[in-house]
Amino acid sequence: MSIISRCPWSLKTEIEQGYHDCEWGVPQFEDQILFEFIILESMQAGLSWRTILNKRENYRILFDRFDAEAIARYNAIKVETLLEDTRVIRHRKKIQGAIRNAQAYLKICEEKGNFSSYFWGFTEGRSLTNHWHDPKDVPAVTPLAETISKDMKRRGFVFFGPTICYAHMQATGMVNDHLVTCYRHAEISDRVH
Repeated sequence: MSIISRCPWSLKTEIEQGYHDCEWGVPQFEDQILFEFIILESMQAGLSWRTILNKRENYRILFDRFDAEAIARYNAIKVETLLEDTRVIRHRKKIQGAIRNAQAYLKICEEKGNFSSYFWGFTEGRSLTNHWHDPKDVPAVTPLAETISKDMKRRGFVFFGPTICYAHMQATGMVNDHLVTCYRHAEISDRVH
């Protein structure tokens, strides 16, 4: 019986392993999924990704299944309601940031036709495959993440600095940062080329 090799960060809990095996690094071109990850990644700032994964379904329910138009219209009463709900991260600025990010996202969709064209335009629609051997080699930030983050901030996004941006790029498959020893590295590389 062969042992499957995975990225070490995914070995801590079942939810992290499931996310690693099925989602992380898979190129996503669907606007709805890209927006969901913008909200989740911005909520993660300063917290562990495991915390967000554990609350992900709660976010789907309480944030209108990540409907950007609905979130963009949230008012002060909705913000207070969310701040009282223990099923999500009760952080006023992050919740208000989700509203601002939804508004900025919708402006890009209006300007570009969809968000995917804008986001993937930074790599001309290509996923970038890295070849890391050690978890310590995987960067937290890259120049491309800095460029995208800067442009998104200019467009009104908040809680989306270069580190969060790079995590978003990894999550949505703009970069394949699975270690070369991980079984998903080759699977995803084969899928995108």
